[in-house]
Amino acid sequence: MAVNASFVSPTADAKVAHMATSFDTDGLVSILMKNLSGWRLVLTLLALAVVYDQFRYIWNKGSIVGPMWKTPFIGPFLESVNPDFNQYHAKWTSGPLSCVSVFHKFVVIASTRDMARKIFNSPTFVKPCVVDAAYKLLRPQNWVFLDGKAHVDYRKGLNGLFTRQALDQYLPIQEDIYNQYFKKFVQITKDNNGKAVPFMGEFRELQCALSCRTFVGQYISEEAIKKIADDYYLITAALELVNFPIILPFTKSWYGKKSADMVLEEFSRCAAKAKVRLAAGGEKNCILDFWVSSMIESENYRERIAAGEKVPDTEKPSMLIREFTDFEISMTLFTFLFASQDATSSANTWLFQIMADRPEFLEKVREENIAARNGDIHAPISLDNLEKLTWTRAVVKETLRYRPPVIMVPYVAKKDFPITPEYTAPKGSMVIPTTYLALHDPEAYQDPESFIPERWITGDADKQVKNWLVFGTGPHYCLGQVYAQANLMLMIGKASMMLDWKHQVTDKSEEIKVFATIFPMDDCLLTFSEREA
Repeated sequence: MAVNASFVSPTADAKVAHMATSFDTDGLVSILMKNLSGWRLVLTLLALAVVYDQFRYIWNKGSIVGPMWKTPFIGPFLESVNPDFNQYHAKWTSGPLSCVSVFHKFVVIASTRDMARKIFNSPTFVKPCVVDAAYKLLRPQNWVFLDGKAHVDYRKGLNGLFTRQALDQYLPIQEDIYNQYFKKFVQITKDNNGKAVPFMGEFRELQCALSCRTFVGQYISEEAIKKIADDYYLITAALELVNFPIILPFTKSWYGKKSADMVLEEFSRCAAKAKVRLAAGGEKNCILDFWVSSMIESENYRERIAAGEKVPDTEKPSMLIREFTDFEISMTLFTFLFASQDATSSANTWLFQIMADRPEFLEKVREENIAARNGDIHAPISLDNLEKLTWTRAVVKETLRYRPPVIMVPYVAKKDFPITPEYTAPKGSMVIPTTYLALHDPEAYQDPESFIPERWITGDADKQVKNWLVFGTGPHYCLGQVYAQANLMLMIGKASMMLDWKHQVTDKSEEIKVFATIFPMDDCLLTFSEREA
């Protein structure tokens, strides 16, 4: 008989069965369940959940900088309801990589230039994610959430909207909007008897109106623009970096979702109108027109090829794109608005404040803009001539560096991401490159905490391409970066010729408020008056 062989008798089987029954009725599990009834069971489960939440945070944190413990479940959510720029800055300077955990999200923050660039340039490991609510507001099928080849192909179809020829044709629309709102700014000062009032909100409305007209032209009514401008604040609030993860009635996310639905519906109507008008031979005046025209040209070309016609290469569209539905167009235009509204409003606000506080630079901007228009301040200007304005370009570039409108860009790890040899961000974590430290790096920009536009004229600021992360880098860099800078140059150039303005400096003027992007803490107190010709 083998050594390990054994036989069990029927009597032994009966004893084992009796013991199992006894364990089931009087054993440890039953005793625990009896004693853990009601609140004890709830509290025990809660304690176990807290322990698991802490363990998971500590495990994910590994060797990088971060709080030793996490506030159970919510993390620093309450602190982030009113975000403090100084706390953000302290987090960035605490180490090249740091972390927090908010609700179910583990967040890795990449602060240095090289760490930020690695995130931006790692599409194999990460993709843009914004925040949880963004998928519901922008819609999950939105192109900004596409990845890999699907994203590249979709993006190619949008490149034609931001060619130099297209940008040149958008300028007259933008000039009309600035003329309209500059008169409004003067009237606001008159209505307040010359008293300085906060203009941050007015600048947000200005940029929203400008974006809507540039994107969808005259297909949208003044009333609809005003409605979008008034409600867009709710969308921004819903898309703050730290927010409640689900949409509940009467929360920021709930109000933001209602506003987003309204914008998408309005832009869908604009797309339908554009298709009818362009099919009838209408002229191209706005981004929507260029897009629809490209679709029509591509479809006509494909029909000619399908009919067996030998079409000369000279008649082939420069970019063949597919037909996009009204709602696809609407979602894309909404992302343009989402990408531009807060960032451009921030740059707009800081530009007016900085120029008022540094009149010597404003005078240089004014002189070259008047000269470029041969003394006629109402004369239009081309994109080529606009970009030749040395001081105007310099003050815009320096404002974007000094007070970058985009300070963090959220990504999500598609799989475990070895950011450094020592640390791997876990799959599903949010990975956020920051831009602020790269743009305030003393090795790239001498005296980085000072506003010095000369660095873009006689200095070497333009050579610091690795630090210039204002518009990101990598496959998801900002598609409209030339458009955005030209828009700001046009704005401050026209304002310098048409307006005088004064800034009421307070002890909060240079403090930074975080609301999606950054603004002066006092919302920029200004007065405006018409400039004497």
